Amino acid sequence: QVQLVESGGGLVQAGGSLRLSCAASGSAVNINPMGWYRQAPGKQRELVAVITSDGNTNYADSVKGRFTISRDNAKNTVYLQMNSLKPEDTAVYYCNARQYWLDYWGQGTQVTVSS
Repeated sequence: QVQLVESGGGLVQAGGSLRLSCAASGSAVNINPMGWYRQAPGKQRELVAVITSDGNTNYADSVKGRFTISRDNAKNTVYLQMNSLKPEDTAVYYCNARQYWLDYWGQGTQVTVSS
């Protein structure tokens, strides 16, 4: 079992920045990839960004150039630096980790961007 604990959400004005962190614990070996998803009210959960253990990344078009995902393999931690935030970025952000064929999810952290 893998446990994911997220932190770093909050309320920020448009144009501001936030940094999310997600630490994996438990049987946290061979976790690949790790990533962030988000779900806004009334919408489906969507991919924000993912990163592999060797640093390959993939971003949603809506966040390219504004968000940066990074990973500390030694700490089993993934980060999401969010800059130039927009009101449409408001959502619950979930950390995801894949271990073999299993997907694990964090509890979610609220990000609210005011206009």
